[in-house]
Amino acid sequence: MDHGLFGPDSVTWKVMGEPILLVGGFRALLMQGLHPRAMRGVAQNSALMDPAEAWSRFLRTTEFVRVRTYGTTDEVARAGARVRKIHAALTALDLDTGERFRLDDPAALLWVHVGEVDSYLSVARRAGVRLSDSEADRFVAEWRRAAEVVGLRPEDVPGSVGEMDDYIRSCRPGLYFAPEVPHPLRQSLNAPLPARLTALKPMFPMITLLAFATLPRWARRLYGLPGSPLGDLWATASLRALHTGIGLVPAPVRYSPDARRARKVVSGRAA
Repeated sequence: MDHGLFGPDSVTWKVMGEPILLVGGFRALLMQGLHPRAMRGVAQNSALMDPAEAWSRFLRTTEFVRVRTYGTTDEVARAGARVRKIHAALTALDLDTGERFRLDDPAALLWVHVGEVDSYLSVARRAGVRLSDSEADRFVAEWRRAAEVVGLRPEDVPGSVGEMDDYIRSCRPGLYFAPEVPHPLRQSLNAPLPARLTALKPMFPMITLLAFATLPRWARRLYGLPGSPLGDLWATASLRALHTGIGLVPAPVRYSPDARRARKVVSGRAA
């Protein structure tokens, strides 16, 4: 059976189906927002700032993550080809240097990739998803396959938690929140949802605030927010409480259809 990039023996399938990873997805966007080229590439070429189109863009991004995680090899290849074609065709202006760059700039793509992997892993472990250190390293290594889908070379991508931490540390001097981009916390107060989902609007500031709190202290400070140890403690306690509460919901409701199918395959393999 074609399980795509990962499959039942992967740590990725163990982690990615957990609903608490929604917070990790928001955290990944916040990490992306601290790379000026990555953020300007998005802001200058998409409907990110257009309330009428933002929800559609969010759904497309969610679908890409779903296909990349659970799709067949052919589905992943098609999704990756679409993304690479879009990135190759678009450019943005670096306001610091005056240089125009392509959206498939490897440095920006690598930061976005690492921010995503780091966010999923950090949120999962702090929420209480049980992962050993070796499983955490395997998770990072497995996502080299996902990096290749967007056009990166696997050998250029961190393959362990230690390598990932070293890479993030090396990038820190060049990171900042671009001043011309609206602050995501302020945007979350008026999330651009379709009318049928208006009742969910109060959730977005809360999820965004929790995602901010899960960032490293230095990253929170770059957004102009407090970066204190108390914030770390609050974030971890909140993640654990939320993950525990979600765990009380029956599995057929708690997990997405793809996650349920993956869990069924994993259970069958174990049996």
